[in-house]
Formats: sequence, C-alpha cells, structure tokens
Amino acid sequence: MPFDYYLNIAASGLLTGLVYGLAALGLSVIFGVVRVVNFAHGEMMVAGMYGAVLLASLLGLDPILAAPIVAAVLFAFGWLLQRGLVNRFVERPEHMQFILLLGIATIILNAMLMLFGPDSRNVMVPYSFDTVEIGPLLLDAVRLRAGAGAIVVTVALFAFFRFSRTGKAIRACADNPLGARVVGLNIDGLYALTFGIGAAVVGIAGALMTLLVDSRPQLAPEYTLLSFIIVIVGGLGSLPGALLGGMLIGFSEAMAGFLLDPSLKSLFSYGVLIVVLLLRPQGLLGKRS
Repeated sequence: MPFDYYLNIAASGLLTGLVYGLAALGLSVIFGVVRVVNFAHGEMMVAGMYGAVLLASLLGLDPILAAPIVAAVLFAFGWLLQRGLVNRFVERPEHMQFILLLGIATIILNAMLMLFGPDSRNVMVPYSFDTVEIGPLLLDAVRLRAGAGAIVVTVALFAFFRFSRTGKAIRACADNPLGARVVGLNIDGLYALTFGIGAAVVGIAGALMTLLVDSRPQLAPEYTLLSFIIVIVGGLGSLPGALLGGMLIGFSEAMAGFLLDPSLKSLFSYGVLIVVLLLRPQGLLGKRS
C-alpha cells in the first residue's frame, strides 16, 4: 500500500487527537488548580455536543460558530457548580469528591437521556464531504476545521494563563494556595472561575466533536475515561502534556483502526497508557513529585 495512505491516516488521527487534547485540557485545568478530579467531564463534553446539535437544528449554526455559545453556557454551569457545591468538598477526602462528581455525572447523563433520548443525532454542514489537499495529504475538511479550532482555543488558553493578571493569579493558587490566600487573592472565586473555564473548554471540544461523530449520551463515560488516559499520559496538571497526550492517543487509535481493526482502538489507547506509566510514571511532560 502506498506510503501516502499511512500518512493520511496518521494526519487524520492527529487532527482528531487535537480535539481529544482540548477536552483533556479542561480536565487538566480543573485538577491542576482546584485539585478535584471532575468525574462528570465526559458528561459535560456530551452536553456541549448536544448544545451544538440543538443550535444547529434551531438556528442553523455551524458547530464552530455555536462553540462560543456552548462555552458560555457551560462556563456558567461550571462556575455555579463549583461555587454552590464542589467548593464545599475541596478539603474533604478524595472518596467524597468522587461520589459527589459521580452523582453529578449520573444526573447530567440521565437528563440528556430524558431530553434527547438514546438515539444518535448528527449535524450536517455544507463541507461535510469536502476534502482539502495539502501536498501528499488529502484531509477531510471537517476534521481539519475541528483541529484548527482546537489549536486556536488552546493557544488562547495558554495566553490567558501566561499573560493575563487573572491567569497569573490562578497559577499562583495552583502553585501555593496558602501563599495566594495570604497575599489577598480570592481563592474561592478563582477556583470557581477555573472550574468554569475547564467546563467551557470541554464544551467547545464537544461542539467541535459533533463535526466528527454523532452525538449520543452513551459517549459520556467513554470520553471521561479517554480524558483521564490523555491527562495521565501527558502528565497531571500539564497543559502542553494534555495536548500532546491527545495527539498521541488520536494517532494510535487511527493507526490501530487502519492496520488492525476499528474495535481495537481502545486497546491501543490503554497500551499507550501502560507503556508511559512503565517508562515515565509522571507522564510525558509531567514533573516528578
């Protein structure tokens, strides 16, 4: 088989991996600052997918154009969730946090089942079957736009944390919560803002994902687990690591589905996880504790 075939499959996997990485970024942001593992992460992502589907059916919006609206709604939801509920569990044992977020995930999942049913829903855009030729590569337009959208959001997120005063304050909370409190930073407010940002990011990833797959509630646990794998592979709390991990998982899934069998994609994701844990337990870009 010509080498161009493999090159195209690899490029498609990397583009999908960019959206995976964006979703994992939301999980990494929340854990890196608030130190709470969001077990409702996949449910929020699927909620973002259904938000894009709803806006497409009601207003005819392209999922990329719907992404900011979805992000705003999920930001508000994440902010309220942190301020009203999760913040009370920040200092409590991890098993209590797990039960809380698992309960929230169950509520979100069942709400989506009640509102939208178990059937798959998709979004048709004018460029659904278009391709873009870049040298030897022949890429799907939807995958290319989804990957480009993920890159834009990732760059904006990095710039926010690195250059804005609020982003620097959030980083200070992540590095030294006690010191941040001593100098007068509003820790609870910054935690709520961070949770909202993480929810907004995963909502955008969900909106972009509607370009690639059909929306259905059953995807939620799968995306939660996939985001955990990506964050662990990239390194807990590392934003560049989450993006790199997403691209690696997307690449491995694409190659496994092409060379072997599509049903083995998850097997290779777990294989990558095991290899990374054996060779570099802190993740590819994680720091040793």
